[in-house]
Amino acid sequence: MLKLIISIIVCHCAGIIGAVFTQKSIPGWYEHIKKPSFNPPGWVFGPVWVTLYTMMGIAAYIVWKKGFQFSGVKAALTAFLIQLILNSLWSIVFFGGRSIGGALVVIVFLWLSILWTMAAFFLVSRPACFLLLPYILWVSFAVVLNIELFKLNQR
Repeated sequence: MLKLIISIIVCHCAGIIGAVFTQKSIPGWYEHIKKPSFNPPGWVFGPVWVTLYTMMGIAAYIVWKKGFQFSGVKAALTAFLIQLILNSLWSIVFFGGRSIGGALVVIVFLWLSILWTMAAFFLVSRPACFLLLPYILWVSFAVVLNIELFKLNQR
């Protein structure tokens, strides 16, 4: 049970790091950039990310509880930690750095690292892999959104 709690908390900490940078930029910079018609309302992001971080934590726990002696666990958790770092980095670059183009580069690497993580999780636990499916779908949408924000806000 302790591993489950730690896994979920670690994931939510990544979200908290991102939120620190996000909250500072929403009332000023983000509020004033051009957004596509399909940009979700602000209230959607909180519940979506809470759900996704929780599912990510559960997935990591399922892999972690197999034990490091189980083939592929170290590699899977390494991939997971890399994608988690990229997840936080996106908010730091996009909101903290106010760099839509830089964030686009980060989110492409994030998407690839989620795919890598899912493949590594699949080798250890299929349910853990499938718990990440909503995450990669949401990030896929975020890639499209990031591209549109980049195009709309070129100077």
